[in-house]
Amino acid sequence: MSVVKSPLSEADLKAVGEALRGALVDLVDLGLVAKQVHWNVVGPRFRSVHLQLDEVVDTARLHSDTVAERCSAIGVTPDGRAATVAAQSAIAPVPEGWIKDGDAVQVLVRALGAVIVRMRERIGVTGDPDPVSQDILIGLTGDLEKHAWMFQAESG
Repeated sequence: MSVVKSPLSEADLKAVGEALRGALVDLVDLGLVAKQVHWNVVGPRFRSVHLQLDEVVDTARLHSDTVAERCSAIGVTPDGRAATVAAQSAIAPVPEGWIKDGDAVQVLVRALGAVIVRMRERIGVTGDPDPVSQDILIGLTGDLEKHAWMFQAESG
């Protein structure tokens, strides 16, 4: 059942829909991972890493809503359910328990890196069929790359 009529052809809708749904999964998981690490980080750089993690959470949540609403606007149902996120995310699981500040930084460097690689692939897929969706993906990837740079600088 499709309630919203898509402006895209069937083939384009499939490609763009998969890209957007994948982006949503990665953003939801990135927000969860960053919050999990935020709650469990310890060490001398606790405060700065703790606050930096909240910035990633805010970015992931803001962009996940934008991506989900873009899905809906083109007639694709967004899927951010826990089971979907767990099955499809590119992010490695976070270790249980306290996480030393240096390890927390590395968890985020790896998580952001995994998501950015897939976002850049999605940018390529959406360019011809839907530049509007591509523009959303470009903007959010820029924000994620800024966070990745900052966490990498943290570990240098």
